[in-house]
This record gives sequence, C-alpha cells and structure tokens, in this order.
Amino acid sequence: MPSTNEPLGFSDLFKNKVLEGFSLQTQNLTLPNVLITLLCAFVLGLFIFYVYRRTYKGVLYSHSFNISLVMLTLVTAMIILCISSSIGLSLGMVGALSIVRFRTAVKDPMDTVFMFWAIAAGITVGANYLLFAAIGCLVIGALMMLLSLFSRISGENYLLVVHYDDRSAKEVGAMVLKAGSAKLKSKSVTRNGVEATYEMRLAPQRQNLVNALLNIPGVRDATLVAFQNEIA
Repeated sequence: MPSTNEPLGFSDLFKNKVLEGFSLQTQNLTLPNVLITLLCAFVLGLFIFYVYRRTYKGVLYSHSFNISLVMLTLVTAMIILCISSSIGLSLGMVGALSIVRFRTAVKDPMDTVFMFWAIAAGITVGANYLLFAAIGCLVIGALMMLLSLFSRISGENYLLVVHYDDRSAKEVGAMVLKAGSAKLKSKSVTRNGVEATYEMRLAPQRQNLVNALLNIPGVRDATLVAFQNEIA
C-alpha cells in the first residue's frame, strides 16, 4: 500500500491552495455579503455620478451616460463576486467578455477616464476591498474637483463669431485680444461686412465680451459658443 506520508508535489500544493481560496470565497458569498457589496458599489457609483456632474465641461451634458457610470460600477462588482466563487465560472466569464464588442464611440477623453474609474471601483468592491475602494474614490474625486476648480478659474474655451463693418476692425481686434487668449480661426469679407471667428479662453468675469462688442459702432452681432477642445 502506498504511504500516506509522502510529500506533496508543487502541483498538488498549488491545486490545494487554489481550491482552498475559492472555497473561502464561496463561504463568504452569502446573501448579506452580496447585498452589502452591491450597496457599497451603488454608493460609490453615486459618488462618481456626482463628481462627473460637477466637473463636466463639455457642450452637451449626457444624463444617460452619467447613469451608466452607476450601473457600470454595480455590474462590475456583481461580475467580480461571481467569478471569485467558481473557477469554471471565472473562465467562462473571461471567454464571454472576450467576444463582446462595444460600438459606442466615446468623444470626450474624460468620459473614458470616468468609465475606467467606475470599473475600478466595481472591481475593488467586488473583491471585498471596501476600505481601499472608499479611500481611492474619495482621493480621486477630490483631485477631480480641485482640477475642475482650477480650470474654471483660469477660464473656459469659447468660439466667438462677430459680424462687423470693415471700419471697426481695429476696435474689434483690440477688444478681443484684451479679453483673453484668442486666435483668429477664420475671416470672411463680403460686401455686407466681415465675419470673424476667434478661438479663445475667457475667465468668468470676461464673459460679458459680447455686450461690450455690441457697443462698438459698426458691429452688427456677436455670438459666443462654448468650445470643448483645448486651445493649442
């Protein structure tokens, strides 16, 4: 009969450790733990929702995309809970996710950052690192709010479209340059006058530029439009 005291090989030790780890995860996969994990993921998702709403600087705010950040946090946490309880399920989930193709184009790079943030929060919560997830979200959220505050103080990007007569060109150009960092993007001259488009950065106290331009003789109209891209 073979001896029962024979030393285990590396493969046997590795198999036992893996099975022991997954059995512990299965024991922790109870209804109260699942509910607590999903609740924590929902709270962190709401925090990400709030930070995205307060720091958004684009032209058109998408409420549905912001809601999807909360759902992405919850779904990711649920997936991590499932794959941590079974080796077979984790392999099947990896194979299923590898064939998923997302067709939605993300126009703003910051939207991609928030998506990765939501996924990372869901992963850490699903892996039962609740304290790490809470501290990480608080730090990232504080940094995002601080950077957004500095950006608002320094000014926002705008496109200024002005229609004026040729005789008031010097006054218009001088006032535009005085208002902030500006770059002439296009200029069209017709018999009815001049149309000039400027790309510029304006601080909040300088956003009355349109009213000031209308006080110049020869200026027919002026339009200020929020511009999403950065000025080079």
